[in-house]
Amino acid sequence: MGTITTTCCIAGGGPAGMMLGFLLARAGIDVTVLEKHDDFLRDFRGDTIHPSTMQLMEELGLLEDFLKLPHTKERHIVARFGSEGVPIADFTHLPVAAPYIAFMPQWDFLDFLADRGRELPHFKLLMRTRASGLVREGGRIAGTTAETEDGPITIRADLVVAADGRHSDLRQAGGFTVDEIGAPMDVLWFRLSRRESDAAQTFGQVARGRFAVMLNRGDYWQCAYVIPKGTLETLRTAGLDAFKASLAELLPIVADRAGELASWDDLKLLSVAVDRLERWWQPGILCIGDAAHAMSPIGGVGVNLAIQDAVAAANRLAAPLREKRLRDDDLAAVQERRMFPTKATQALQVAIQNRVITPLLTGSGPVKPPFVLKLLQWLPVLRRIPARLVGMGFRPEHIGPELAPRR
Repeated sequence: MGTITTTCCIAGGGPAGMMLGFLLARAGIDVTVLEKHDDFLRDFRGDTIHPSTMQLMEELGLLEDFLKLPHTKERHIVARFGSEGVPIADFTHLPVAAPYIAFMPQWDFLDFLADRGRELPHFKLLMRTRASGLVREGGRIAGTTAETEDGPITIRADLVVAADGRHSDLRQAGGFTVDEIGAPMDVLWFRLSRRESDAAQTFGQVARGRFAVMLNRGDYWQCAYVIPKGTLETLRTAGLDAFKASLAELLPIVADRAGELASWDDLKLLSVAVDRLERWWQPGILCIGDAAHAMSPIGGVGVNLAIQDAVAAANRLAAPLREKRLRDDDLAAVQERRMFPTKATQALQVAIQNRVITPLLTGSGPVKPPFVLKLLQWLPVLRRIPARLVGMGFRPEHIGPELAPRR
């Protein structure tokens, strides 16, 4: 078994892990990021880049190059209740460098961060390397074990960061306590082709008992079809043709393309979970992103929250890691800073679940926009409120002075 020594070992090459790794390495700290796959090409991951994230890229001097990657811009969000379109959010008034949501394949975002990280002498990315367990020494976590193509290795580190998702192996190995909040729905993700004559705007379509979101990916629509939790087998029993008929009724714009779904293998199930850890850290280890708090897909804010966690962690931990004086108080401070936006975001998601989604999925009769959405239609200035909550979050982070480039 080989051994690697580093200052910070990050498990998981998703948005939280890659951003944290890049920021710490940029600040002169030895970082090793572990990614269990051999690339970042995974379908149906969160592909929304929020204005707050692009503002961070601007502060890093990377936004211009970043926006050269293929993406589409959404400056407004619209929901359709039957044939009635209701404007919900207007991002154009946000005081940021890029006042819109950018839809970009997550693999392009992660490749961008990885490429910038590889330019730094303190950054190491190990692909095909899965963090599998924790090394305990003297009452604290002193590193992680990992599985590679060439066999097991040990990475010794002053700090281990679990950024390996909602099914985190390190979270389980550490015995962290999870508060399960719950969600009433699951989501089926699939692709349908897009034509030039189609509407350009990303939108949500609502009907009684079901609704869907269509994300414009240029030459195809990425579709999210919301179902009551645990009902996939019921849909499968009814048959794919019945599902496609329901889809065509809900989304007439693509009714003639439902046949592109040739089998159930063309649909991927996202089992929605909303949870958070009671405590995000133990001596020598910190959980961030989905490993610390699984978010509902409502608002598409999961990636944004993960990146904000990474920036907050980097701001607080860069100096202690660089100066070899990391304390438990530093890890606790990261959780303290990020717990409020986590709780506030989840509370808002749960309120929408309980007051909008559950009645839609279980009710009957005609569908009409809730009164609060009618207010947004009547008073355009109010659309800035959901734009602020979705686009920036409850506590947007910024690149602090400790993260200035160092060699």
